[in-house]
Amino acid sequence: MPKYKKPVGVFVLITGIIVIIALGNHYLSGPFNYRQFIQQFNIENRCRIPVLISSRDVNNNGVYDALDIVNGARQEVISGVEYDSSYYSGGYPPDEKGACTDVVWRALAAAGYNLKEMVDEDIKEYPVLYNAAGMNPDPNIDFRRVKNLQVFFKRHADQLTTEAIPGDIDNLKNWQAGDIVIFGDPLEHIGIISDKRRWDGIPLVIHNSGPKAAENDILLNWPTKITYHFHFEP
Repeated sequence: MPKYKKPVGVFVLITGIIVIIALGNHYLSGPFNYRQFIQQFNIENRCRIPVLISSRDVNNNGVYDALDIVNGARQEVISGVEYDSSYYSGGYPPDEKGACTDVVWRALAAAGYNLKEMVDEDIKEYPVLYNAAGMNPDPNIDFRRVKNLQVFFKRHADQLTTEAIPGDIDNLKNWQAGDIVIFGDPLEHIGIISDKRRWDGIPLVIHNSGPKAAENDILLNWPTKITYHFHFEP
């Protein structure tokens, strides 16, 4: 009788599909983590974080602000926006270009907020709080500076925990879609918290650190520590 042949081809195909899925979810954006790679497919071990977002809908489009903010930020990724922190007369860079701060104002714009206008007005009214920007305001760039946004959000947003504990539901429920995270010097950076999470509940971040905007696992992997975490609901 002929020997039974194992379906090697099927096994290889299934393995390939799993790898492609993992790559598509950006879980392999950094050093390969075998434990994380395996556990993300174990449904029973996934850390399920409750969705706790406000029903506020400033632009009355039927979508909550937090989700509008996430969708606006994600559009940067979909559009393949290239990193560019250049100075532009008028303030706004071309649609296909932008830095980390541009992800933020574009995300807020999708929810009906004009961040440039709000930052410019705040600097005008309270210049002493903005240090150098307050002494020499420049509307062409002020709203695209992380330190200026840090001051603005400290004044006009809820300041939340900067600690993110893998697998801790009580901690991670404080990290919700549409929140804003800032990382400190020397690699200062800012991004939007995604509505997607790792298997252990840590949310992905939508940001642009080059070469293009991305949505991936940097919250605990960015080279510098988290200095601020905001929920913007003025």
